[in-house]
Amino acid sequence: MSTTGPRDGALEQLEETLECHGLETRGLEPVPRAERTARTRGLLSTWIAANITVLLLTMGASLGVSYGLNFWQALVVGVAAPVVSFGLVGLTGIAGKRGGAPGMALSRAVFGQRGNLLPGSLIWIARWGWETINAVIGAYALLTVLHILFGIRSNTPLIIATLLLFVIATFAISGMGIHAVRRCNRWATWLFGAFSVLVLGHLVASTDWGGVFREPAGPTAAMVTGIGLIAAGGISWAPTSPDFTRYLPHRASSTAIVRNTVGGAVVVVLPMILMGTVMARATPDLASTADPVSFLGEILPLWLAVPYLLTALAGMLLINAMSMYSAGFTAQTLGLRIPRPWAVSVNAVISLVLGGVLMLVARSFMGSFIAFLSLLAVAFSAWVGVFGADMLRRTAYDARALLDTTRSSAYWYRGGFCPAAVTAWAVGLGTGLLFTRSDWFRGPLAANNPVGQYGLGWVATVLAAGLLYALLPKPAATTAQSEPTEDCGRVTA
Repeated sequence: MSTTGPRDGALEQLEETLECHGLETRGLEPVPRAERTARTRGLLSTWIAANITVLLLTMGASLGVSYGLNFWQALVVGVAAPVVSFGLVGLTGIAGKRGGAPGMALSRAVFGQRGNLLPGSLIWIARWGWETINAVIGAYALLTVLHILFGIRSNTPLIIATLLLFVIATFAISGMGIHAVRRCNRWATWLFGAFSVLVLGHLVASTDWGGVFREPAGPTAAMVTGIGLIAAGGISWAPTSPDFTRYLPHRASSTAIVRNTVGGAVVVVLPMILMGTVMARATPDLASTADPVSFLGEILPLWLAVPYLLTALAGMLLINAMSMYSAGFTAQTLGLRIPRPWAVSVNAVISLVLGGVLMLVARSFMGSFIAFLSLLAVAFSAWVGVFGADMLRRTAYDARALLDTTRSSAYWYRGGFCPAAVTAWAVGLGTGLLFTRSDWFRGPLAANNPVGQYGLGWVATVLAAGLLYALLPKPAATTAQSEPTEDCGRVTA
């Protein structure tokens, strides 16, 4: 078993003190029964905070400008996309309360100790891109506030400085762990909700609603594409969902987990998408701008634009903090034998470097983002298909076997690999790429069929991976513990 080894009383006392002051020192090891005191209602603020991003405004504008959808079609997209994607996120979150461990640690039970390195590596790399996108948006928000308040125009040194500040703040929150993330999420939820109501009120008063409702309907195919595009972003949270449910008691309601996950997403995604669609009438360039934030300073009055931007900045900070928090666990499952907070720092440095490249080089932010999103969704969906199908047959996880990375582990299977899971994952991934098209990549089956035309390559990935895993013969089930034991030992890898 891979553990940190014996620890003296002083070290144990130090860790207890740090936990009491909000620093989470727990790594991959399952949470003991006594510490699993969270409540399902806390997931509502978690997934509200995970969606507080002005990118949704820009994507809402794209629905109207690029896809030709009217208000009512955008309404359908704004409901369907989060229900579909975060429904899957909520379902994978059930595994967290069953096993009490992070998602990529539980994934070892499915793919095998070595087999898990394959999807884990791809997911970890995909997280670099997601965190880079969020860091860039946060830096743009800060640059916009500086321009509005002080007339300071963007320049290369300032871009680097704001990006660095954002990444450092993200690292500080994610490094502190789940307690800090939860507290920040609650505050961000209330602040963002309050200012969003003010923005909605301003739009209601200043918008030509007659013109909005006279807009002709776009093609149904474009509406399906819009659902697929926005849902693709939500699906990326699926592998991390157990990270935020591992502190729930085993008796927690699975229905409540899914309900609060979906509810938290819908309550943000729907109004943001509709706001973006309406704003696009006044600023049609919003759908293709290189800076997806500065438009708020043009559309909203000063007294509203600045606090709303600052609140949105906090929201994007928390999205990145949640992503980096989970990325630390993923890095540990890949063999980084360092404490979780320091594992987070690896992603922080990478997002800083890539963010600088994107802000200083990329000409069209939305073009780069949509291209990235298409590939990101496929990378995560292959794991979702296999892991989700496995959840149908597995109701508990062996806590010791999750941490045992040697041949003695119950999850070693054949040479450290579960052939059924690895095969299904690879086939699902390949299938999704066949139907995926973006500015960066075009699969051979991306055209001349509904899946490719509607941007549903990630759906094909989930179905192909899940169905194949369900059909392939799997290793004999081992006896699993329904609750993690108290003496599992803390691990760093």
